[in-house]
Amino acid sequence: MILTVTLNAALDITYTVPSLVPGAAHRVLGVSQRAGGKGINVARVLHALGHPVLATGLAGGAVLDGLAVPHSFSPISNESRRTVTVVGDGEATLFNEPGPEVSAAEWQAFVDHFRSLAREATVVVLSGSMPPGVPPDGYAHLVSIVDCKTIVDTSGVALEHAIAARPDVVKPNADELREATGHSSPQAGASALLRGGARAVVASLGPEGLLAVTEHESWRLAPPGALAGNPTGAGDACVAGIAAGLHTAAAWPAILREAVALSAAAVLHPVAGGFDVNAYEQLRASLPLARKAL
Repeated sequence: MILTVTLNAALDITYTVPSLVPGAAHRVLGVSQRAGGKGINVARVLHALGHPVLATGLAGGAVLDGLAVPHSFSPISNESRRTVTVVGDGEATLFNEPGPEVSAAEWQAFVDHFRSLAREATVVVLSGSMPPGVPPDGYAHLVSIVDCKTIVDTSGVALEHAIAARPDVVKPNADELREATGHSSPQAGASALLRGGARAVVASLGPEGLLAVTEHESWRLAPPGALAGNPTGAGDACVAGIAAGLHTAAAWPAILREAVALSAAAVLHPVAGGFDVNAYEQLRASLPLARKAL
């Protein structure tokens, strides 16, 4: 079973408009509203692919209403945040609330709940920001108490602490990698995270695809071309592909092919947490295995 963790769950609201013009009134063509947060989006993709998955984390209010993915969250007294995505002209603009205050007792209750759930997990995915009140080393603590493969997808101080706990994979994007290491070269940045404790780094480089770096080898794979759509769920789909590969003990070249196919297909889906099934199947069949990076 793959266990996904969303500490900062959200009510995701997506507006589709013809084009986004600052300072102007907009006619909304479509509205989507559902439970979100990076770990929940990862779980949705894995569930759609037929992998055994359970979503957990912290949630308050009615944010989880209608979530059609197996889940077991710890409650908090404050309502979970909202996120708003405006999609227009093939681009997405996001508005992310910081999240509710989590008490020390609520955090400890979740840690105990997580420890119990993780006993059945083959892979644990820790994704997204942490709400106020969660210790900055929260992800590091969760990594340290499990006995299975771990993937961390976060940034800033949370990433710095998590690396020291030696997760199996960290997945920064290009900006997060540069912020964490000070290196403009993705290869140099990934190597710095390895020295800091990560066992493997998968860097998401936008249209340039993915770079995977381990202690001894590195691989690269890019989608066949630039894609227009909603890129907000692409990183989560990528993480789902990595988690599926670790769960099935696939080799890195095959893991990257799955991750690139899913992340590209996610851009073509209007709402984060989903992917265009036809595009995914076509890409998965046509993409080569990842090649060794020089």
